[in-house]
Amino acid sequence: MNIGEAAKASGISVKMIRHYESLGLIKAAVRTEAGYRQFSENDIHSLCFIKSARSLGFSLAQIEQLLSLWGDRDRASADVKALALTHIEELNAKIHELTAMRDLLSELASSCHGDNRADCPILTGLENNTGRKELASK
Repeated sequence: MNIGEAAKASGISVKMIRHYESLGLIKAAVRTEAGYRQFSENDIHSLCFIKSARSLGFSLAQIEQLLSLWGDRDRASADVKALALTHIEELNAKIHELTAMRDLLSELASSCHGDNRADCPILTGLENNTGRKELASK
């Protein structure tokens, strides 16, 4: 199938398919005499794998590792689990950071009267780098 059909079948945009190909995440597509990319069912399966991994927040470097492990039938599942556990730790750190950001912004917003006054604790907090200081201490 051509790149448009591959995009539709995998749910990945044409632009991203080209990007993944340029990064080497997927092998270079076979080309027709006219230069059009042709994708096999295996290529689509790899694209769907990438999309699934991206939906779980894996980085492109991690996806490259996952693809390598996926293709290696002699691999130990412990290697895959270790990668997943590392990613879980990264997600937990992001969740902690986002929670702290939300809590601080909620605090600033609740201290703002939200009326016609010019005084605004949100802007004052941003001006004084309150956000950076508060988040660094959490």
